[in-house]
Amino acid sequence: MAKKGNRNQVILECTEHKNSGMPGMSRYITTKNRKNTPDRLELKKYNPVLKKVTVHREIK
Repeated sequence: MAKKGNRNQVILECTEHKNSGMPGMSRYITTKNRKNTPDRLELKKYNPVLKKVTVHREIK
């Protein structure tokens, strides 16, 4: 049996790309500790379509 922990997988999606209306999307998969960060995660990551670093926010 797999042990249950506080760390789970989350998907980060680009906020600028979503609002721009361009085709495609920029998403990253990462893990977070839900005990330390119960709110949604927000990181700056590279968007290859826009060719710049943008804010990526956790989606459900």
